[in-house]
Amino acid sequence: MSRADFILSDGRSREEAKRAIDGAPRFSHVNIKVNKRTIPQNARLHAMLTQLAKQVEWHGHRLPVDDWKLIFMDALDREVRTVPSLDNRGFVNLGRSTSKLTVEECGDMMILVEKFAAERDIDLKEPTEGKHNDTERSTPAH
Repeated sequence: MSRADFILSDGRSREEAKRAIDGAPRFSHVNIKVNKRTIPQNARLHAMLTQLAKQVEWHGHRLPVDDWKLIFMDALDREVRTVPSLDNRGFVNLGRSTSKLTVEECGDMMILVEKFAAERDIDLKEPTEGKHNDTERSTPAH
């Protein structure tokens, strides 16, 4: 076997992966990664942030969706980096993209958005067009 991919969804798939590792030739490469956010999560998160952008004035400013993403990435304790601008009159955000969030991290971020909205009586309307029934908030139980 030159390549094997496993989705560790239950005990059986985990056992198959263990057997493959036990039978793998010396110096084989094993890579375990967590799934990134889902398409339904992405759609729901963007719908929520769009509602904030339409309804909330933040410290005297209407912020675009991308700015709200950065605010919630910071609240999520994800890496948000800034460096001085070239003219040293401000800062440039080198923050991380939400596309690299895991299913669990994206769910946590949506919970933060929901909490923020609830504390301010902001209506987060669910998207109606192309609405997905799957509004995952965290990793499915295994």
